[in-house]
Amino acid sequence: MSLSQWQWETATAGAVAGFATVAAMYPLDIVRTRFQVNDGRVTNFPAYKNTAHAIFTITRLEGLKGLYAGFFPAVLGSTVSWGLYFFFYGRAKQRYSKNREEKLSSGHHLASAAEAGALVSLCTNPIWLIKTRLQLQNPLHQSRRYSGIYDALRTILREEGWTALYKGLGPGLLMVSHGAIQFTAYEELRRIMVDYKEKKQKSEGACNLLNSFDYALLGGSSKIAAILITYPFQVIRTRAQQRPSKEGIPRYMNSWHVVKETARFEGIRGFYKGITPNLLKNVPASSITFIVYENVLKLLRPKRRND
Repeated sequence: MSLSQWQWETATAGAVAGFATVAAMYPLDIVRTRFQVNDGRVTNFPAYKNTAHAIFTITRLEGLKGLYAGFFPAVLGSTVSWGLYFFFYGRAKQRYSKNREEKLSSGHHLASAAEAGALVSLCTNPIWLIKTRLQLQNPLHQSRRYSGIYDALRTILREEGWTALYKGLGPGLLMVSHGAIQFTAYEELRRIMVDYKEKKQKSEGACNLLNSFDYALLGGSSKIAAILITYPFQVIRTRAQQRPSKEGIPRYMNSWHVVKETARFEGIRGFYKGITPNLLKNVPASSITFIVYENVLKLLRPKRRND
């Protein structure tokens, strides 16, 4: 199979996986985003006691559509991000190995994931900014509401200029470490599991392949480690991407201002606002992503090996 064909297979599998992940877990994404920006010092956000109360309150005040605010840019962003991520990641791994049968080191996996994450962040930051702003619109919102993704883009360009589309890019680039940690852990855990099953296969004389449960376990485990280490970057990015007030005054001037204000008024806990719905969303979501990715990849390519 040619290199270009393999790359497009991984991109397609990643895009399908990204769509499935967003569709299944999106309401928790809304809750996480609103918790992240609620620093206790603003009045244009409803008060939520916990994740369940947030879901109930949003449904009661805004209807079911409130739980899916910004869904289109989220689907677009996730699908494009995962597609590009797996494409760039697969390409980088191909470049680091002379052929696809050669096993890569942990350092190569780390470098591949970091490279892919940085490129994806540069390409998709405007989509994530629009998604965040649509998610934060609520009955207490004081500025004129965006009617959709196109209206949001047009309004941002008119009122704030094109540079506003790249607010939060700094912590977004630092979040490259999230993907690097996740994919490195995934690849290493996958290798350990494959080696274990190969030994078991020889001893039992049976064919033991990695199945959907294995991929779910691998995806969830690798995600937990990545979330705990990199979550503060996500909070910083979300707060930096908030819409300015109706007078045009931004809540935070830049990402460093977010760090200083959060540390001053909330301490370390402020950098982990919304982590509960984030874990509830992303751990199973990561499992779904890798289940879909691995199985779609199997459908797209001829079987060349058993692992």
